[in-house]
Amino acid sequence: MSTDKLIAALAVDGTQDAPPMRMLLRATLAGISAAAALFFILLGLRQDFMAAMHTWRFVFKFVVSLALAASAALLVARAADPRSARGPADMVLALAPALLLAAVIVELIAMPQAVWMPRLMGHNARICLMSIPLLSLGPLALLLLALRSSAPASPLRAGALAGLMAGGLGAAFYAAHCPDDSPLFVAVWYGLAITFVTLLGASVGQRLLRW
Repeated sequence: MSTDKLIAALAVDGTQDAPPMRMLLRATLAGISAAAALFFILLGLRQDFMAAMHTWRFVFKFVVSLALAASAALLVARAADPRSARGPADMVLALAPALLLAAVIVELIAMPQAVWMPRLMGHNARICLMSIPLLSLGPLALLLLALRSSAPASPLRAGALAGLMAGGLGAAFYAAHCPDDSPLFVAVWYGLAITFVTLLGASVGQRLLRW
């Protein structure tokens, strides 16, 4: 059997019980529910949540983290199909970093240089680095299990994309608790936490999704 026929057969076989897209949707919804439950048990909303909703820096944390999760989700869905190939659609991943870069530039222009470092360091960097990966574990595990029902052409890439999506979801939940709203803080500490989840997804995916 040729490689193309084998891949097509695996793709068809993987949809006999449930289509991969339906499995990914279920995994996403279950992962969001798991992250939400863990968030309210361990963290909860910041005390000034309603007042903070009127500030652009606070709202922007949700915009950039959900933009990252949504763009990664599009590519996770593509990665689940072994017949899909990389293409212009991959550029969607540049959306969230571009938004964050623009916000950082605005922050640097608007704020005096004396406050750059305090805003970058924030108050809860260590909690951020622990909380985002913790909140991302449920979505990541469920996404990887859903991807296992398909036959991704690149297990490493599929796992990394699942980690990126899960990291974005975890960051969105943590943003509701985090008292640090500066784009400088988000770029550094949220970025590091999401990078860890992405690397974890790549490492586990390389082994779990291999076929």
